[in-house]
Amino acid sequence: MRKEWLRILVLLVIIIVLFPWTVLRWYNQSEVRTEDIVIRVLMPDGQVKSLDLEDYLVGVVAAEMPAEFEEEALKAQAIAARTYAAQRISQRSGNEAGYDVDTTVNSQVWISEAKMKEKWNLLSYWRYHSKIEKAVTATKDQVLVAGGQYIDAFFHSSTGRKPTERAEDVWSSSRPYLQNVAAGEEKPTRYVKTYTFTPSDLYQKVGHSGTAKAFTEADFVILSETAAGRAKVVRVLGKNYTGAQIRTALGLASTDMEITITPQQLKITTYGNGHAVGMSQYGANDLAKAGKTCEEILQHYYPGTQLLNLTKA
Repeated sequence: MRKEWLRILVLLVIIIVLFPWTVLRWYNQSEVRTEDIVIRVLMPDGQVKSLDLEDYLVGVVAAEMPAEFEEEALKAQAIAARTYAAQRISQRSGNEAGYDVDTTVNSQVWISEAKMKEKWNLLSYWRYHSKIEKAVTATKDQVLVAGGQYIDAFFHSSTGRKPTERAEDVWSSSRPYLQNVAAGEEKPTRYVKTYTFTPSDLYQKVGHSGTAKAFTEADFVILSETAAGRAKVVRVLGKNYTGAQIRTALGLASTDMEITITPQQLKITTYGNGHAVGMSQYGANDLAKAGKTCEEILQHYYPGTQLLNLTKA
């Protein structure tokens, strides 16, 4: 008898959880959206699929930001992702590739509903998918612009212990809205990683053609720093590289690094995760926890930009 009651109780819980979510999903999907925007996505199997922009963004936010984050942070992520997607769609006429974005970091990461179910357990999928869909719907059509153009709404995981970077200190050109601003993170040492390299490791990773020799202090030197205090130019084995180039070559999480070198080992400790340009995702979440709205979060990381609807952008 007790087992029967237990089965009934479990069934009731499932119905209570599932029914409102199912109704909401049906309602959202049954709405007539006369101004849907389509984005062409290169899938992992090589096929190009045309997806509704807002549906596509659910997959981007699910892939790019932890679903446990605050709603205002998820909304900020949705707007940043929509801005990038709209920018790519606007460049379609000069694009001969046949698609607007792919599903990797070369564009912005996107996952299917099947992958979401793999990423989360079944109950979490229902909860998280609904939460992300709500954030996307709440910001429908909203994009960031500056000077009448979609902005480059760069974002990264964690800025770390220093301010965000100016675009010109990481890449070749400046953006007036990508400047040094406070990271906004409550725990700036959230991402601290240590990497070790032998002489042969380093020679191989930077493509040095010589025979690996014991290190000297001159083999890895930070020659200059960005305005935010990260490595800008690094001399490695007698050749100069940008901090971004060394981060890529050595697979480092960040260009905020501390160096220890001995004859047989180079040790690099990094702080933060990502290029540090634009919005810090963990910073956005911490700002949301502190009561900031998504609009305030976006203005913090992209100062001087405007939030407009796609029809007016």
